[in-house]
Parts: sequence; structure tokens; C-alpha cells
Amino acid sequence: MFLIKQIFFILFLSIFSITSAQDVINKVPKKAGVYSAIIPGSGQFYTKKYWKIPIIYAGLFTSAYFIHNNNLEYKKYKHAAIKSNQSGDSELGYTYSQLIILTNHYKRNKDVSIICFVGTYLLNIIDASVSAHLFEYDISDDLSLHIEPLYLYKENIPGLSLCFNL
Repeated sequence: MFLIKQIFFILFLSIFSITSAQDVINKVPKKAGVYSAIIPGSGQFYTKKYWKIPIIYAGLFTSAYFIHNNNLEYKKYKHAAIKSNQSGDSELGYTYSQLIILTNHYKRNKDVSIICFVGTYLLNIIDASVSAHLFEYDISDDLSLHIEPLYLYKENIPGLSLCFNL
């Protein structure tokens, strides 16, 4: 019986200690942006959008992986092209022109991966700031459309007036 009382007491305390994201309405967008700039995902943590954090890190880690991988391939083919140009023979089994094509391919892929990494990082900051701005957005229960007849006397035109309550 004592155990059941303790369980109910803990449940009673937890009900009153639960806070939702809508309870605290003072989220500062600048603070959320700075948090995300310092540590990616911390702005989403600040605005209680926890589900976005794994997506941010997946984008950053995937981009970093491709930057590293494409950089290794770029260096490999670049050194092979330099050796092929100097000595005339290729150690990888490609001609000099093929090595130049492969070098350019991996350089372009590395550059695109860097752009994706920077883009993910910037979107992380923008998302945290926008989430903090929208944290205070009030959605009222009165979302309605009012249709009223209208007559424009100057133009002598009848019509309808649409009024939205947001």
C-alpha cells in the first residue's frame, strides 16, 4: 500500500511539473540563432524542437563524410595525373586525360559537399531563429470566413466581400 501511495504521489507531482512548449512564450530568436551557431542543434533544443536535431546532425555528418571521401579521391587522382604528366606512364591504369577528368570530377563533388555542409549549418541557424519567432504565434480558435454582399456605387458593380478572421 505504501508503494502505491508513493507512485500516486510521484504521478501527482509529475502532472504539475510538466511544461509544454506553449507554456513558456519568451523565446528570443537572436539567442536561438546564436545557440545554433555555436553548437548546431542547440537552438532547436532551446525552442523545444527536439526532433530536428538528428536531422541536422545527419546532414552535417553526411556532408562531412562526402567532403572527406571526395578530398581523398581528388588527391589520389591529382597525384596520379602529376606523375603521369611527368613520367608518361600511369600507375592507376588511366591515361592523363582520364586522370584530369577524374580529378575535376572529385574536386567538383568536394566543392558541392562543402556547399551542402555550409547550407545545412546555415539552415540550422535560420530554422532555430524562425522557430523562436513562431513560438509566440497565437493561433486563435476563431478561424472563419465571412461572406457579405457588396455594392460599389461609383463603378455601379455588385459583388461579394470575403473577410477572413485569423
